[in-house]
Amino acid sequence: MKQLTFLIFLCINSVFAQNIVLSGVILDNSNTPMANANILAFPNNDGESTQFAITNDKGEYVLRLEKEVSYSIEVSYLGYQKLSFEYTALQDEIKDLSMVPKTNDLDEVVLEYKIPIEVKEDTITYQTDAFVTGEERKLREVLKKLPGIEVDREGNVTAQGKKVTKVLVEDKTFFTGNSKLAVNNIPADAVDQVQVLDNYNKIGYLKGLQDSDELALNIKLKEDKKKFTFGDMEAGGGIKDRYLVHPNLFYYSPKTNVNFIGDLNNIGVKSFSFSDYLEFNGGFGKLMDDIGGYFSLSRDDFSQFLNNTDFKANTNRFGAFNLRQTVSPKTDINSYVIANSSSTQTETNTLNSYNNSDGLINEDRTEVNDFDNFFLMGKATVEHEPNREENVTLNSFIKLTENKGQGSILTQSENQNTFFNTLQDVSALEFKQNVEYSKRFSRAQTLSLEASAAHQKNNPHNAWETDQVFLLGLIPLEEDNFYQVFQQKETRSTSFDLLMKDYWVLNNFNHIYTTFGTNAKFDAFISDERQRLSNGTLNEFSENGFGNDIDYRFNDTFLGLEYKFLAGIFTVKSGLFYHNYIWDNDQEELSVNNSTQVLLPTFDAEAEFNSSEKIRFRYRQRMQFPTIDQLGINFMLRSFNSVGLGVPDLQNGRNHSYSLSYYKFSLFRGLNLNLGLTFNERTQSAKNATVLLDGINQFVAYTMFNHPENSLNANFGFGKRINKVKLSFESRGSYNEFFQLVNSNVSKNLSRSISATGKVETFFDEWPNIELGYTHKPSVYITSTNKNTFTNSSIFANLDYVFFNDLHLKADYERTEYNNEGQNLTNIFDVANASLFYQQEDSSWGFEISVNNLFDVRFKRQNSFSDYLISDQSTAIMPRIVMFKISYKL
Repeated sequence: MKQLTFLIFLCINSVFAQNIVLSGVILDNSNTPMANANILAFPNNDGESTQFAITNDKGEYVLRLEKEVSYSIEVSYLGYQKLSFEYTALQDEIKDLSMVPKTNDLDEVVLEYKIPIEVKEDTITYQTDAFVTGEERKLREVLKKLPGIEVDREGNVTAQGKKVTKVLVEDKTFFTGNSKLAVNNIPADAVDQVQVLDNYNKIGYLKGLQDSDELALNIKLKEDKKKFTFGDMEAGGGIKDRYLVHPNLFYYSPKTNVNFIGDLNNIGVKSFSFSDYLEFNGGFGKLMDDIGGYFSLSRDDFSQFLNNTDFKANTNRFGAFNLRQTVSPKTDINSYVIANSSSTQTETNTLNSYNNSDGLINEDRTEVNDFDNFFLMGKATVEHEPNREENVTLNSFIKLTENKGQGSILTQSENQNTFFNTLQDVSALEFKQNVEYSKRFSRAQTLSLEASAAHQKNNPHNAWETDQVFLLGLIPLEEDNFYQVFQQKETRSTSFDLLMKDYWVLNNFNHIYTTFGTNAKFDAFISDERQRLSNGTLNEFSENGFGNDIDYRFNDTFLGLEYKFLAGIFTVKSGLFYHNYIWDNDQEELSVNNSTQVLLPTFDAEAEFNSSEKIRFRYRQRMQFPTIDQLGINFMLRSFNSVGLGVPDLQNGRNHSYSLSYYKFSLFRGLNLNLGLTFNERTQSAKNATVLLDGINQFVAYTMFNHPENSLNANFGFGKRINKVKLSFESRGSYNEFFQLVNSNVSKNLSRSISATGKVETFFDEWPNIELGYTHKPSVYITSTNKNTFTNSSIFANLDYVFFNDLHLKADYERTEYNNEGQNLTNIFDVANASLFYQQEDSSWGFEISVNNLFDVRFKRQNSFSDYLISDQSTAIMPRIVMFKISYKL
């Protein structure tokens, strides 16, 4: 830490040692402060960089200039004459400036440069030429140089302290709208402007009516790229038969857009992740309004494959094609297809501690898997706008997956030492049709309608093979020399949704919203387990209480009334929704019918001090209902060491959520600040009641639990940019109180975790740019009998340096120290990557040498908690990879 602190001090000291500060206030002819005026300082000698500033809401500006350098300073503001003067930076000075409105002189034609940053209400427009140097290769490198915008390593974008949820190109959604596809693939030299659109809504007249937290980036292309084919191709090879092929091709014209992104590699680069999958299904924010839908999506078998991010070996084949066609001035057709095929090898070693009233039972488990995964996703959208007051959108979705896996499990514990061969086969098909219609009848009356129908079928099959008896007393095995157990499951689901909302605008300060909706869902679930004996006969577990065949129906019909009013800086919306829930299931000779009627309140309050400073409070109450697999009247095999039994008459749970957030952003001061606090209370929930038998074997049933369980989550983010240096600090913390039901004992558990990261980052034009930081992550898990403490600490550094004009060096390094105090385990590992890219300024060809995992680290560690299980996991990662790449830019 001393070395890191010293480096940070040197970095900051070298930046500010020669700075002269010119500051003041910019006023109009009536002495009114002018917010968002642009100030540019052009150096009169070569070798110095242009300095830029923008005034805050009080008209104040700050320019940091190089000492003894002469500048031409220009001040511009829409509708005012440009103000220019010469200035030599000798000492700090306060200089107030006044601007004069333009006259309506038609005889004078003035050609002016474009304003680098223009702020208009919810839109900030950046002219990228004012910030880039020409060495940038992809959009991500352009965005990182724009004040107020950040890009992380994966390609997630934050603007003005808020996460970007959608990316547009020329006002049209780019592929799924996911930022990673755009920032990692769009060539930098095609970008003319970047627009940040806050409170984004694709339908203009719904903005201000529908609450939207969406923040969109709109990429404007250069004029010579608006009807042009552009892109690049990258290909590479390395030792041990490593390869990479990555083409990006784009064609844009006023009526037709065609995009293709491909990726073929065996170096562990994964082109489609679980977060991308969430975007395909509407995005995280939209799914959070349907918490049941989110959990259903995140827990399905396909998501488990996408969640794998660490591999021992990985071959990835990815292709994405997007076509947008303007059929008429009123109609657009947008479609895309994403396909991915991968072959993956994983290896994990896990130390599990099972907690019960008798103490801890430890298990050492090693899992090795070899997966072949394939998925195909497609979407077609027809957008029709008959007039400015009406909009119709038709969406068709399809998803097809086929995932196969084979592997092994070695489990060692006090009472068990068993080796399993495992087989997995998951296939799924999903189709969804959606229509959205909205119409503004008058300024006071607007109607929106959304209807959808969906069908999905999922068929996961599993098999376990071993030479020892397992789950003794829980599954009806017949004695044999070799044990083969097979499980087949099938889930079918058909759903219909309808949502109608009327927006009644009484005046600019009072709105009334009326909502009617219904959701009908029809599910079927089948599970079947059997043993194949050595002589070829089958031992059907159904003869001993296994096997489920469930028909499940669910309906939610609701009516809501919301009142929204504006009072000064405050916007308040309160609502009350009446829900009529009906859910029932039929299985064997049993039929269970349930219904409940509830009033669910909602409340939102926001204080907007100005466009860049807000505080918001939100309250939600939600009902949670059992999933179909929790209702099975018969036993079901959950894994090689677990058997479950459902409860057909399982009831609903109830959650309360309170959140408070504060946001402040200042482009003038280079400051962004975010604070968030969320409290969740589960007053009633369906919980696992677990019985641990013979060591690690588990029998799991379900029960309604009426004791409240609470969780508190907090986040804090601070960033301050001073000239060419940015200092930032981020922290997240969680506190959870929950109960475990193990072996008929009820005990209260606590978990606490904190993550804090501090870093410094530079943005020089000619010097090497570095990012230095430190992260500390302590976590504590407390049960009635034990306390476990885990700590992850890491120091990281990134280097980005362009030298001799044509060479671009990138490197990153992270040293992580992991401690598990309960098991007295300590692990330290270093991960580093580096690349050197060469491309002459006027050449389309580029050459690169890269090294991933420079120190050839083979494993990384992490920990996790559940009701009764504490896991310390070591996961294999890709070995050192050395590559030589060639790229060609169209």
